[in-house]
Amino acid sequence: MPAHTPVTVIGLGAMGSALATAFIEAGHSTTVWNRTASRAAPLVETGATRADSLAAAIAASPLIVTVVTTYEATEEVLAPAAHELKGRALVTLNSGSPAGARRLAVWAERQGARYLGGAIKNVPPAVGAVDTLLYYGGEESVFAEYEQTLRVLGGDTVYLGADPDLAALYEMAVGGTLLPALVGFFQGAAALQSRGLEAASMVRFAVKWFEMIGSVLPVMAEEIDSGDYSKPLSTVNVFAAGAAHDAELGKEANLDVQWHKPFHDLLNQAVESGRGEESIASLTELLKGKP
Repeated sequence: MPAHTPVTVIGLGAMGSALATAFIEAGHSTTVWNRTASRAAPLVETGATRADSLAAAIAASPLIVTVVTTYEATEEVLAPAAHELKGRALVTLNSGSPAGARRLAVWAERQGARYLGGAIKNVPPAVGAVDTLLYYGGEESVFAEYEQTLRVLGGDTVYLGADPDLAALYEMAVGGTLLPALVGFFQGAAALQSRGLEAASMVRFAVKWFEMIGSVLPVMAEEIDSGDYSKPLSTVNVFAAGAAHDAELGKEANLDVQWHKPFHDLLNQAVESGRGEESIASLTELLKGKP
């Protein structure tokens, strides 16, 4: 393999453009293609080559990296030039379900491509940073051959295993925390503004809170893996008792706090099933359908 593997990036939104920039800056011959051709212009100015067609873009490189919204959209984009994928490594970096990743992997195999499904756990400006996490699942030979090329996208680059849906599985498993955490922050911001305070004033404290949550995750993961919830850092009952405070804050600050209801329902179900004095991590068992 040459020291600087040629690479083609398909899909030039904010993330795709960031990936292409990282490849260019690392010295890789980088071909780019997007259905809206004008998006390639800034990359061409920094050293990329804009392919005149999708087929030409795929033919230009042994490594094809796609950054399209979903697995279904990726197949739709690639389909007109699918014949060009034969013998090439196809790396997808997009959102979607594990089932979607499996379907695309089967489709790619039918085209004769070698498939690696990946996920980026950061925002476009963080692409290329030493602590930016990307993980991949799929053909191990693809990862082994192109690991150093892919590593320019982020220093924390991980191979999860041979199953092509592993990146999507971890993406959804980890990503499930994002929306609840953000909505909680947004609620806090709205509560502060109801008192004439700025949302920015809580950022430092929120970061500390997230750091605390990060510090207890290993303990809770051990509880979940062992199934032993008898030595809690915090019990279900403690969380259930705090539910009333959400309603009180909502009334005082004139906030819509209905988004808490499914969480409160889950807590009540845990208490009713006798898990009140167990670790809050025991909610995992209810999510698995084991009251």
